[in-house]
Amino acid sequence: MSAAAPRQASVERKTKETQIAMAVNLDGSGKLEVETGLPFLDHMLDQVARHGLIDLSIKASGDLEIDAHHTVEDIGITLGQAIAKALDKTGIRRYGHAYVPLDEALSRVVIDFSGRPGLEFHVPFTRGRVGDFDVDLFHEFFQGFVNHALVTLHVDNIRGKNAHHQIETVFKAFGRALRMAMELDPRQAGVVPSTKGSL
Repeated sequence: MSAAAPRQASVERKTKETQIAMAVNLDGSGKLEVETGLPFLDHMLDQVARHGLIDLSIKASGDLEIDAHHTVEDIGITLGQAIAKALDKTGIRRYGHAYVPLDEALSRVVIDFSGRPGLEFHVPFTRGRVGDFDVDLFHEFFQGFVNHALVTLHVDNIRGKNAHHQIETVFKAFGRALRMAMELDPRQAGVVPSTKGSL
């Protein structure tokens, strides 16, 4: 790994609705610098960084006076773009999965850096909001991520009674699945993990 190029990237996305600056270091230590104006989303992004051992720097401003939809979706988009830019798929494990519990809640996330965007999101939230955050927006976050990281992602909350616990287990499992899938596999160094020879 020491001779390999650093797996880092930064992207910016500017629209009439949002301005996002995103930087990632896939071989980091789990550090997060974040300014989104959405404290609960910041808390979830911290789970991705810590459990994925990814360093993330995210600065976002958006039309929160309308609602959080555009900001949340665009953060998912830019995270997907940054990871796609930083990741050389040669020699990676490609697939990652994780089960994570938190008290009564249990979630499973499975990811494939397939080159094909696909999302299966099955989280039966027990309530519609956590604080003032609309939990429906988490689907938009993951859809934006999937479309731009070009991954297949399955997200399943298996059980849970507390909506905060439900989504926190999802984000922790997401971080751990990312970490596994992006790890370099010494047994297939220099090989793209696909029978087609490309991903």
